[in-house]
Amino acid sequence: MGRIIAVASGKGGVGKTTLVSNLSAALARYGQNVIAVDGNLTTSNLGLHLGVSLYPVTIHDILEGVADVNDALLYHEHGFRIIPADISIREVKRSRNKAVESMLYKLSGIADFVLIDTAAGLGKETVQFLRAADEVLTVTNPNLPAVTDALKLNTLATKHETTPIGVVLNRIMNHPSEMASEEVEDFLGIPVIGKVPEDKAVHKSIAAKTPVVVHSPKSLAAQHFRAIAAQLIGEEYTPRRSLTHTLFGWLK
Repeated sequence: MGRIIAVASGKGGVGKTTLVSNLSAALARYGQNVIAVDGNLTTSNLGLHLGVSLYPVTIHDILEGVADVNDALLYHEHGFRIIPADISIREVKRSRNKAVESMLYKLSGIADFVLIDTAAGLGKETVQFLRAADEVLTVTNPNLPAVTDALKLNTLATKHETTPIGVVLNRIMNHPSEMASEEVEDFLGIPVIGKVPEDKAVHKSIAAKTPVVVHSPKSLAAQHFRAIAAQLIGEEYTPRRSLTHTLFGWLK
């Protein structure tokens, strides 16, 4: 059975969707069978990031019991599969807990990784996917409010017996006000397994509806996304350092 990993944060705007789309593409390039699931049922964005804005069968149809998982699986050009969500304002009318668990169980039987792009915050949508996942990968920006929300997320995950496997610090700008990775680890009690710098290439890749690991593979962000993917499968990959960091280290 494959690993079911909820990618969550406790708040919106930290980069969950960007991480899911890039990990999916990077893991696929490592030969892994990956399914990306849009678990944001009310404000879905994963399909938009990947150029799948309209698809006739979505996760909403699966959870309502009118479609099977195989009907909604879309083979993406970058080597992984995706179950998109409906981008319209559409509620799932039936109770979803058992439907979510059943769907993810079926997907884990046909993939090495099932990556769930969860909704923002810690509401019912997030909790349903969090409790059905085996593991949670926490995404946060390196500031105290975002990290505090991440702590709430991990507390909730532990309550539902979902294992926190690490935290990704995203959109790092190396500003003095940012929390260091050691501070984040102490605060959350879990290891930092990835540090992704703020990078204009990410914004360009989102506009191009293509993961940055494909759109701009030599960019700093792309290399760090690839390093996170490598860590998930026990491989080693060392991102190159930026010229600024290299010069700074030399001057020191």
